[in-house]
Amino acid sequence: MTVAAILAHKGRNVLTVSRDMSVAEVVALLAERRIGAVVVVDDVRHILGIVSERDVVRMLAHAGFEGLAANVASIMTAKVITCSDQDTINDVMERMTHGRFRHLPVVEDGRLAGIISIGDVVKARIEQVEREADEMRTYIAMA
Repeated sequence: MTVAAILAHKGRNVLTVSRDMSVAEVVALLAERRIGAVVVVDDVRHILGIVSERDVVRMLAHAGFEGLAANVASIMTAKVITCSDQDTINDVMERMTHGRFRHLPVVEDGRLAGIISIGDVVKARIEQVEREADEMRTYIAMA
């Protein structure tokens, strides 16, 4: 199974923000949408960074509530690990586990094309395992 299959089911909509948005505005969006990360992009959807709940917590520990007035570029993770829609579930699970992050932007032709979370990946993997188990049961029953 590939990232394309996950995106076909969940969609390719991604909440994005600009680098000059305040941290407080981003925190409000994360809370309102009940999501764990937003992607920071330029006008043509090139990825500039990603901001997760973890980035916000680190900023609060370092700067306190005054840090909420800063722009998001000051706390975003600028070196963003990405994937393509042709990557397999196993590939992205390994990348996420190794990098210890829960969100992975999907890039096509250098531009943001979607995002997957560890929850999306685990759900897809469970569905895949259940489907394989059903196929094995059917095969055994027919033997």
